[in-house]
Amino acid sequence: MFTDDELVFVRCGVVVGDDERGLRVWIPNGGPAAVRMSEDGRGIRDMPFAEWITQRTLLTRTAWWGPDIFMLIPPDRAHSVWWFWDRRGGFDAWYVNLEEPVTRWRDGAGAGVDGCDQDLDIWVRPDRGWAWKDEDELEERLAFPDRYWVRDAAAVRAEGERLIKDAEAGLFPFDGTWRDFRPEPAWRALPFDLTPGWDRPRTHRRRRPV
Repeated sequence: MFTDDELVFVRCGVVVGDDERGLRVWIPNGGPAAVRMSEDGRGIRDMPFAEWITQRTLLTRTAWWGPDIFMLIPPDRAHSVWWFWDRRGGFDAWYVNLEEPVTRWRDGAGAGVDGCDQDLDIWVRPDRGWAWKDEDELEERLAFPDRYWVRDAAAVRAEGERLIKDAEAGLFPFDGTWRDFRPEPAWRALPFDLTPGWDRPRTHRRRRPV
């Protein structure tokens, strides 16, 4: 993930499927990752945004600290949808991550997707009740238009509202699809590492001809 052209977060995973519905990736807890941190080891959420934009930062290699994720990245849409399960394997929630449409890249043996997170997100419960997430971060950062990468907050919220309507109606992907997904046991033994070229410059989307 980037903020404008600055790389801020990297995770790697297993490609589960790729078709007209989108790219599906499984990201394991403990898999290699990289995150942008201040020199004293703090992240963007560890301080006010006004302080963060004054910091000298660096990419720090780490391991993904969150739970396993099954992620759907639909083509040409400004979001991805993540599936979460509890420790017993029961489906726990969908997470709608609002983000710029991603750009795919391939370079030799390496491949990935480049995008830009737009902060505002949505939790969707198994009963399809929902709640916005990180509205406070969006509002705080909008006060710094010269440094903030979200430039059309209304469009971000509108994309979220479209997904909320789909969730309430039980439409794909909130219709039960992939709720029974389980990673192959052998995947946890794979020699995971960050994709070669993981710190390459951002690949920008090509504008479609008018």
